[in-house]
Amino acid sequence: MSSLLHRLTAPAAVPIRRWVLGAFPRDQSGIDYDHPQGDPGWFGPDSATWRVHAELPGMLAGGLCGLMLQTLHPLALAGVYDHSNFRDDLVGRLRRTTSFVTCTSYGPAGEVEALVAKVKRIHTQVRGFTEDGQPYSADDPALLTWVHVTEAYGFLQGCRRYCREVPEAVADRYYDEHRRVAEALGATNVPASEAAVAAYFDQQRPVLRFDARSREVLEVLSSIKLPVPMAGISRELFLGAGAALLPEWATSMLERTPLQRTQARASARLLQGMAPLFRRALPDGVAPRACARVGVPISTLAHW
Repeated sequence: MSSLLHRLTAPAAVPIRRWVLGAFPRDQSGIDYDHPQGDPGWFGPDSATWRVHAELPGMLAGGLCGLMLQTLHPLALAGVYDHSNFRDDLVGRLRRTTSFVTCTSYGPAGEVEALVAKVKRIHTQVRGFTEDGQPYSADDPALLTWVHVTEAYGFLQGCRRYCREVPEAVADRYYDEHRRVAEALGATNVPASEAAVAAYFDQQRPVLRFDARSREVLEVLSSIKLPVPMAGISRELFLGAGAALLPEWATSMLERTPLQRTQARASARLLQGMAPLFRRALPDGVAPRACARVGVPISTLAHW
């Protein structure tokens, strides 16, 4: 970034930094991203994962896209609906999910392994039956695969739409790399390329549905109150940008209205324009800290 552009964008970056730190306060997870020196974690600075996940606007919008997709799977949704306090603490749930993705992406290996083990223990306690009597459990390999694929799809598309171009070969490498997290949790048959992800979605569509529970979760999401300035505007921006990433079949299944589709496109254009300011606002984010831990400049992640 030139010195002139730096000076011009600095004032706009300040409120964005305040917004991000308000929504996702620092160091509440207890993860040490600075030590031990030289530890690359599960992926490291040569990975596509570090590059895709360094793009915060894409990650935030992509995570919401993934959540919208997850509401379409009745068994995956049942675990959240029956065992989560999403109605009362959706902000906390989103923060915990964000912390998990951040740690498994950039944390040193010991921290990642401990967190994955903790989540696996929690999953063993989440089980039950849907309203029509189907059994579900959070450690079901097939459901773990669904949750992972929807998130990874959202993150990749968010990076592509709002932050930077992602060549097909890099996208395939990203899916192939990042499935390590899903498999560590117990997922199986995790697709490892863009073509495999597209085929996977085609295979899953017959079991998906948009029902009353799906609507309730999305209604709670649409009224979430983040502890940030301009909370309502921020919510509409990121929800719209997340919806803009949905595959067309999911947009139709979620019964998105013409007005909602228009609003999503407007949010997408706005977020795309804002994305460079997020990099300017967070020079000390987790990705830069992880790069410092392994002794490479953050500029390393700018190149595929």
